[in-house]
Amino acid sequence: MLQIDYYFVTISPFTYLAGTRLEEIAGRHGARITYKPLDIMALFARTGGTPPAERHPNRQAYRLQDMRRSAARAGMPITLKPAHFPANPAPSSYAIIAAQNAGGGDLGGLVHAILRACWAEEKDVADDGVIRAALEQNGFDPGLADSGLLSGAETYAANLEEAVARGVFGSPFYAVGDELFWGQDRLEDLDLYLAGKL
Repeated sequence: MLQIDYYFVTISPFTYLAGTRLEEIAGRHGARITYKPLDIMALFARTGGTPPAERHPNRQAYRLQDMRRSAARAGMPITLKPAHFPANPAPSSYAIIAAQNAGGGDLGGLVHAILRACWAEEKDVADDGVIRAALEQNGFDPGLADSGLLSGAETYAANLEEAVARGVFGSPFYAVGDELFWGQDRLEDLDLYLAGKL
């Protein structure tokens, strides 16, 4: 079975704007997705990236325009400056890791629900109630928000190390073996690659 390793952060607008296209692509090709949430600020520090708030004003202004256009093209609502950004991504990441380990629910739906909570619903994705609701809505035990915190922290850190070793430097990032695809705007390339056309 084809394997897609999906590196992402739960507060990334461009990860939100990917919607559920990754899951649709994986379904078409019979591929399995392994979700690997990570600490984007640590990834930036390790790979030469600059946090959005520290970028030149020109880059910050362009980012907002690009987000607005991308959301319009995808037909997705977006709040360009959400009330709870940047939130701490670790609690939601730990919950995703616990849900992936537990199985039984819609993991892609869970990831998108958390991203949507930040970028379309003005919710704090570090809040336990928001995380528990997203778990429950996607067929998982909401108690996963409180379980496996040590294991979640260890996996979260391991995801960062693995990402750096594989050449990942942003979010969303998709890896199929040695082939890397950065950004929701490269999902079409991923689709073509899985179809043997790239």
